[in-house]
Amino acid sequence: MPVRGSREPRWLAAAAMVAVAGLTVAGCTSGDTQGQGPQRERHVVPKGPAPVRAPNQHDTVLPGKPLTADAFTQPRRQPNLLMITVDDAAQKDMRYLPHVQHLMADQGTTLDNGLAPTPICVPARASLVSGQYSHNHGALTINGAGGGFKAFEDEDTLPVWLQRAGYDTMFIGKYLNGYGEDGSETYVPPGWSDWRATVDPTTYNFVRPTVNDNGTDRTYHQYSSDLFSDLTVDMLDDPARERKPWYLWVNYVAPHTGGPDAKDDPKVLHPDDESPIKTTTPAPEDENSFDWLHLPRTPDMFEEDTSDKAIIRPVHRTVDSVHRQEMREARQQRIEALQSVDRAVARTVRTLRSTGQLDNTYIVFTSDNGYVLGEHNLDGKLWYFREIAGIPMYIRGPGVAKGERSDAPVTNADWAPTFAALAGAKPTRKVDGTNVLPWLDTRAARRVVPIEGYPVQGGTTPLYTGVVVGPWTYVENKRGRAELYYRNVDPWQLDNLRRDPRYHAQYKQLRELTRKYADCAGSGCPSDFYR
Repeated sequence: MPVRGSREPRWLAAAAMVAVAGLTVAGCTSGDTQGQGPQRERHVVPKGPAPVRAPNQHDTVLPGKPLTADAFTQPRRQPNLLMITVDDAAQKDMRYLPHVQHLMADQGTTLDNGLAPTPICVPARASLVSGQYSHNHGALTINGAGGGFKAFEDEDTLPVWLQRAGYDTMFIGKYLNGYGEDGSETYVPPGWSDWRATVDPTTYNFVRPTVNDNGTDRTYHQYSSDLFSDLTVDMLDDPARERKPWYLWVNYVAPHTGGPDAKDDPKVLHPDDESPIKTTTPAPEDENSFDWLHLPRTPDMFEEDTSDKAIIRPVHRTVDSVHRQEMREARQQRIEALQSVDRAVARTVRTLRSTGQLDNTYIVFTSDNGYVLGEHNLDGKLWYFREIAGIPMYIRGPGVAKGERSDAPVTNADWAPTFAALAGAKPTRKVDGTNVLPWLDTRAARRVVPIEGYPVQGGTTPLYTGVVVGPWTYVENKRGRAELYYRNVDPWQLDNLRRDPRYHAQYKQLRELTRKYADCAGSGCPSDFYR
């Protein structure tokens, strides 16, 4: 691709058009919030020179020497550990969750550089309990070879390590895709003291899920997020919580797509559409509560010029007006479905406070991957753009700064070793992640994070491998096609700099890092942080 220094970069031109329309563009403000009525989403215009300008001393990939971590102080007594995850929630969705903002962001630390190294359901969740990247834990995708529940060896995971350290271990909600099928309906993975997992395919029936209750299947006629909230309160209210420290993972299905169908769902409104946009199902009290919500008007929405995109074919399509409207409906329902999770977070914290457990409990709130509806002409997940690989992430607990933000890059493979360190437990599988608590206050903003994606329908050959290093994203496929983005000057990832000679030095370094760490394992995976 020739250097386009003679014309205005696409991200800047798009931002200008948005500004002329009466909006502002790039870090997101609170914008539309529940209870304030219909408002357009507001953004801040991205500032900075064109992507094709000559690099300067601030454009190095890994500047300076690795930082020294703050000393990690082991808690005096073993803390309780609570992991709350949502399914397919994006960073931009969090502004609509007031309880999460108050109870997690204001009372804890927001991790602005949360990352999913393989941003799709099964690999992300397997990383949360294994501490490994997908090429090591083996659950590479959702279906087929290397996909789903059957691909994950779960006999040596975080709950096993914690049980050996004296913990009760509890699970509620969605496990790995395919769990509950082909004879696994009553299977309870090793290491869990109390197991309440939905079985597929009922996991995606929001109003009639079946739960494996410690080896016995029970069907509920209750909205799933409310059910998971009830089960959470029951577990936390149990007098047994006073006898031993505990680890609880609550994995909500919302806002993942699921049924039953509603009259305003795209597949119902457009029965002749062969590929309607999939939607989720909000709780009855939240239906149409965000019917005023529009799609974001950011420069990456429905990207017109995708000639520089070398890897993803779907970005080269044109999204027609019908599918744009379907995407708007899908986004509206996603935010509505998250309202029940938001209330559940408040109820959970309230229960911890009333039972006297809150002060000795670490709480992490995060998602398995991000999600797009129209950005780069895509809908869904899996790919390497920041809106997908970037995930919401918050932590609160003893010693965690309140109301602060951290730039430290944290992946969903880091939480298993972090929780193990807090508990004084020893991982017995080779973990790729690291204990991130010592890095949250160090102003660390860069770390080499290997990323990879695999075919949804199965296969062990990656669609892409690459690295995210601070503001740099680099990916390549097996044919050698590559994309390079420098988000400090191109926050919307509109201009691929792979063939820009001014960034050739950075391209070479990122390519070298990709090939060095694509198959990394354990201590061979990058663990240094940089400012």
